Amino acid sequence: MDLKSGYPWWAVRNGLIQAFPPLEQDLQCDVLVVGGGITGALIADELSAHGHDVALIEQRDIGWGSTAASTALLQYEIDTHLLELASQYGQDAAALAYQACADAIPALGEVARGLKDVDFKQMDSLYLASRRRDVPRLMAEGEARRGIGLDARWLDRDALQERFSVDAGGALLTRQAARVDPYCFTYGLLRRLQRRGGTVHDRTVLHALTPTARGVTARTESGMQIRARHVVLAMGYANQQWLDPRVARNRSSYAFITDPINADELGWLQRTMVWESARPYLYLRATGDRRLLVGGLDDAIDIPARRDGRVDSKARKLMKQLLQWFPHLQPTPAFSWAGTFAETADGLPFFGPHAQWGPRVQFAMAYGGNGITYSMIGAGLLRARIERRRHPLQDLFGFGRL
Repeated sequence: MDLKSGYPWWAVRNGLIQAFPPLEQDLQCDVLVVGGGITGALIADELSAHGHDVALIEQRDIGWGSTAASTALLQYEIDTHLLELASQYGQDAAALAYQACADAIPALGEVARGLKDVDFKQMDSLYLASRRRDVPRLMAEGEARRGIGLDARWLDRDALQERFSVDAGGALLTRQAARVDPYCFTYGLLRRLQRRGGTVHDRTVLHALTPTARGVTARTESGMQIRARHVVLAMGYANQQWLDPRVARNRSSYAFITDPINADELGWLQRTMVWESARPYLYLRATGDRRLLVGGLDDAIDIPARRDGRVDSKARKLMKQLLQWFPHLQPTPAFSWAGTFAETADGLPFFGPHAQWGPRVQFAMAYGGNGITYSMIGAGLLRARIERRRHPLQDLFGFGRL
């Protein structure tokens, strides 16, 4: 399936950074990671940094699937509010999930350290109450987040107007957010993997897996065999093809990016990302070269041709919504696109083994609106699994919660 439509900015800006050779001979490794997007790259980096011999294969070019279409807003917020998550799984579990996401933001910064041109930068995040009826809910959510030690300051209408010149009933403001170029980040991580002795092969399609008590044999469509102690499937929505039960649904999200905007006009938006309480929500953030990246209007379409046909109209609607919030802006759209992603019922990811495949095949399904944050958490969780250590989130983020 084609995962994106239009002209995703990261691929346009960066082009095909590097081609990796397809696998043309049998291979042996400690861990085989299947999937060359940001999720697979973060997992491979974590494992190789701790002494594991890692090989990674990708069926397309590296980073050319959902990663190229990602808008890469790095936040601790989960699509499911803390209060709602607590009602489903208990206060302790909900707090653990949110705190792990908050910790993942600076952890991503540490991982990005030393990599060139990934545009990682800490940012503030402004969560607007789109409608009057959302105000009490967001105030209660902010109180719950502060109660577990998270940064979530409430701004009432007057404070919001005075500080940001935004007309809304209120907003939650946090400094625990960041941005990144996910496409360059992925390539930087995999180049580092190569420097550590790992191998990367794109245009290499997984065809079959045969797990045993001691390891897993993977076979590619071209007939090559890879013998590994463990396999991590990090193929985004395509992981579903390797599971009998349906654990997520596919959706599409739409985005556009502007030409560079004058710093005075952009103002505080240079350092603050914005999103809203309406569903589906509008979200936006600036890039390092002062472009404004705007996304949202998610829908249930996962048929590429139908998604392709909606890109232009969705971009126009996003622009209209943007100007309703920020009428002083005069942006010029440069490129628009759409991407397909997967979403779970509770907004949480799945990391770990499934009974269908046994303990040596690990799934990395960083589904939802904060997939990169989840991927950072999942990298540590899967390493703990592979090293036979217990991770505090392995039950909540595992298939056992189904």
